[in-house]
Amino acid sequence: MSDSYVIEVSSKTAGIVVRDKSGFKFFASNHDFNSLEGRYFRSAREAERAAILFIQAKDNNKDDRARDKVA
Repeated sequence: MSDSYVIEVSSKTAGIVVRDKSGFKFFASNHDFNSLEGRYFRSAREAERAAILFIQAKDNNKDDRARDKVA
């Protein structure tokens, strides 16, 4: 089993996770994912899911703000 993984979301490299004694620590490589920086996850897959959910929520907020401007 590997000790580090690249996390990609929507063709963007979100960051990497590195295994240590506390779990998998996230290191952002794209500013869009800075809020995940330093967070620990139980697995690389959990980190990937968190990054996907994070970017989806961020995109939804952009859509909401755009609708508010039109209304």
